[in-house]
Amino acid sequence: MGNYDLKRVCAQLGRAGIGAVKLVGGMPRIARDNAVSAFTSNPAIRVLLVSLKAGGEGLNLQIADHVFLIDPWWNPASEMQAMDRAHRIGQTREVTAVRFLMRDTIEDRILELQAKKQLAISGTIDGDASAVKQLSKEDLCFLFNR
Repeated sequence: MGNYDLKRVCAQLGRAGIGAVKLVGGMPRIARDNAVSAFTSNPAIRVLLVSLKAGGEGLNLQIADHVFLIDPWWNPASEMQAMDRAHRIGQTREVTAVRFLMRDTIEDRILELQAKKQLAISGTIDGDASAVKQLSKEDLCFLFNR
């Protein structure tokens, strides 16, 4: 979701009476800190829109209890990191994570790629030989060739 889209979504939420702030890559550190502070301390701010890349590191959102993934990323670890932002020490509520997808779109292909990457990781790092056996020669070529 691009920066323009996040501005539009924040405006739409505001018109609906739902306070929202955004956090995107390229924001100055002070703006980033202000957005997180507003979300964590201002009860009127109920939504924090975070781009996947901007929310990947150093962000603790244990005040959040819902995570919505709008656009899948080719690397499943990036999505897990995004969901883990709400699963932090101090979280007292159940966290719900929802992934929005459309059938027969590029998102389906990205999920297939994620599954293949996870099998490769399970087979190599985790030592699960049965995971690697599920990958075809074509899958391995796709994953490891440029």
